[in-house]
Amino acid sequence: MSGPAFQELRRVATAVAKLQGETVRDATVRSDLRGVRLEFESGLILLVALERDDEGRARLEVDVVAAPQDAVAKQQIEVRFD
Repeated sequence: MSGPAFQELRRVATAVAKLQGETVRDATVRSDLRGVRLEFESGLILLVALERDDEGRARLEVDVVAAPQDAVAKQQIEVRFD
């Protein structure tokens, strides 16, 4: 196994390790099957996607992010009538 590939696996393992003991609340798969989104009860989100680099090689992207704390309020539009 080459150095960069090993480093990528280490990065993925570190990201997924943050989810130990979490409970999945929702799962979404892209229609082209190139991405998965798992939402957890704690508000963490696991994003897994298959992307292509500039040279056309497949690259696995894995990220663990926290959901916005007040997602509902940010999606609402306030309209005032005078």
